[in-house]
Formats: sequence, structure tokens, C-alpha cells
Amino acid sequence: MAESLGITVNAFARWKVEPVARIGKNVYYDVRSVLDNRLSHAEGNSLTAGDMEAERLRLTRAQAEGQEIKNELAKGKTAPIEIISLVLSKIAGEAAGILDSLPLDIRRRHPELPTAVIESIKRQVVKSQNAIARTDETLEHALEDYLEQLDA
Repeated sequence: MAESLGITVNAFARWKVEPVARIGKNVYYDVRSVLDNRLSHAEGNSLTAGDMEAERLRLTRAQAEGQEIKNELAKGKTAPIEIISLVLSKIAGEAAGILDSLPLDIRRRHPELPTAVIESIKRQVVKSQNAIARTDETLEHALEDYLEQLDA
């Protein structure tokens, strides 16, 4: 049996396969015992040599991708979404503040304008402030669309 598998008889002992018979110095194994032993060993050790190589390859690719991202960051070509969101929310807050005082500034500088014009300006300012308040949603949707285009 060992010869047909291309291994030594000592391999059965190392694998702790139970022999079916011992006659003198000879030890006899049946196919079922060897097969059961190898199958139980394979279940206990799920990573085969091929799996290990695939895992190493996956890790190497991940490391290379991580380095590429660091290089892009260092060149200023990319930025983490958290930083972009923070900057945009800060800018949006400043813009909303400016828009909030706009109708009053216009009334002070141009008292001759009719109230209807100032009210119209206020409505447009509120629409603009609402659009600014949705900046985070807009950014998320834009990012999702961009990533979908990359996958396509």
C-alpha cells in the first residue's frame, strides 16, 4: 500500500494510522483506515499548500495596493474620504452662514428695494442652504456612482 501511494511505511506510523494487523515485524493497513486518517487530517488542517500560496499572493497584492494608495496620498492625487468630508462640511457651514445674513445685508445696503424682492431673495437663500445641508448625502452618492463606474 505504501508503495502504491509513493510513500514509506514510516509515514503511516507518523500519521498515526491504526493498522489492521501485525504479523511479526510486518504491519498491515487497509485503504479505509488510511483514507479516514487523511480525511480527518485534512479537515483539521484546512489550509493546503495551494491555499497557503493563494493566501500569500492575496497578502502581497493587498500590501502592494496599500503602498500605491500611500504613494497617491503623498503625491496629493488622492485624499481619504473622511478628510474630504470634513473640509466640505466646514466650507458648507461657512457658506450657510454667509447666506443666512445675505437678505439683511441687501436690505441695509439697498433700503429702496421692495419687501417682495427681499422675500424672494430669502426664499432662494433657504433653497441654497438646504442644498448645502445635503452636502454629505451628495458626496456619498457621488462616491457610490464613481465606484460603480470603476467596477463596470
